[in-house]
Amino acid sequence: MNKILVSIVFAIILILGINKIADSIFFVEKPEQSAYQVANVTTADNTTPSEASSEKSEAGNIIELFASASAVDGEKVFKKCAACHSITKDGGNKIGPALWGILGRKAGSLSDYKYSKAMVSYGKQWSFEEMNGFLTKPKKWVKGTKMSYAGLKNAKDRAALILYMNENTDNPLPIN
Repeated sequence: MNKILVSIVFAIILILGINKIADSIFFVEKPEQSAYQVANVTTADNTTPSEASSEKSEAGNIIELFASASAVDGEKVFKKCAACHSITKDGGNKIGPALWGILGRKAGSLSDYKYSKAMVSYGKQWSFEEMNGFLTKPKKWVKGTKMSYAGLKNAKDRAALILYMNENTDNPLPIN
């Protein structure tokens, strides 16, 4: 038993020793500068929700994406939302507010749902652009919202979802 234990310890010491010797032989110093220089790099500025809503670069131009999206696809995307929201006319609120007729409605305006203070104070109308920005990253668009969803990164999915939400209302917004 002692011979086995000594053999294992010796093997470990031998491996570690060889590793240290190899590191010292093949040591490569890191260069001061990156080998690949990228010219004309700009960084994005931090924006507030009101600035972000006016900048199309933040959320993209949603109207252009409507041409390649459909409400049928949006219905499939809405399945991600259905755990917390209903979209039927008399669906009522769940964990999140009912989304029937959301587009064109003022944010935080349903009387039978308790919104976060941030959403109530946000108070803008839900337009296509506002909804697109919010769905991209809700916590960034309305700082302090209690909606915990991380957001939809795929712009085409967002466009399809917005088209689907626009169909689920008594007064759909005109698509320009």
